[in-house]
Amino acid sequence: MPMKPEDIVQTYRPLLFSIAYHMLGSVMDAEDCVQETFLRWYAASRDQEAEVIQNPKGYLCTVITRVCIDELRQARRQRESYVGVWLPEPIVTEEMSTRMEQKEILSITLLHVLETLSPLQRAVFLLRQVFDYDYAEIAHMVQKSAVHCRQCMWQARHALDANRQQDDPKVKQHSLIVHQFLDAYERGDMEGLLSLFTHDVALSTDGGGNVKAARKPIYGAFKAARFLLAVKRNISELIISRRLACINGQPGIISYQQEAPFSIMAFDIAAQKIREVNVMVNPEKLRHILPPGPGTRT
Repeated sequence: MPMKPEDIVQTYRPLLFSIAYHMLGSVMDAEDCVQETFLRWYAASRDQEAEVIQNPKGYLCTVITRVCIDELRQARRQRESYVGVWLPEPIVTEEMSTRMEQKEILSITLLHVLETLSPLQRAVFLLRQVFDYDYAEIAHMVQKSAVHCRQCMWQARHALDANRQQDDPKVKQHSLIVHQFLDAYERGDMEGLLSLFTHDVALSTDGGGNVKAARKPIYGAFKAARFLLAVKRNISELIISRRLACINGQPGIISYQQEAPFSIMAFDIAAQKIREVNVMVNPEKLRHILPPGPGTRT
């Protein structure tokens, strides 16, 4: 028995949002693409297109992929004129549990690295690596041959291997490290921060021209720690509270100004050291973050 339209929307919206978010690195843009996909699906349903009736999931995933590839091509041109470092919009994992499929939420670091891929390479990599589609299905979605998709996958993996280290999945240990970072940060403890950083740690801040931020990444433990503590002194009167949170599947920190999120820190950790800190302070990228709740440190 065919599913009712409302059941199809409820069933597949989390999957479509998950594909779109990982393609675009933007919550708002992902939601727009999901809406556009369902509008096209409604129109095709009225026209009684065979694929819509026989395989609604396949149709929806195909449309969202093509919509996102087009959107990403336009976004790339916009990001070329972005003020400072462009970082993906963060997701507080527990807040998104009902809005996206929880197969795997990629870290901010990996999403940032995915920006080095072409839109087609990114689509093939995500559909294969994260969502486990076979190459025949992917070929249909992106309108390329299966051989071409395999080549895109090889190119994507090669590019990613050249741009990042292997992930370290020790989440509990990472939570302890981020807790230690927060304690040292709040005390203004330079030595404490240095002990947690790799010597070549990378710090990126995304203000988008809306909030003052470093225009380029900062490299090196001393420079990164000095920058963080200098900023902390300048904004100390603005920040009311902070809390640890799971950001894109990894431990992070949210700072609040009254009830509104002021910044999010997302960490990349390996071998018990912080090797990357990504700080989002662009308010446009924090609009979807909920107000502080129980357990927030003041």
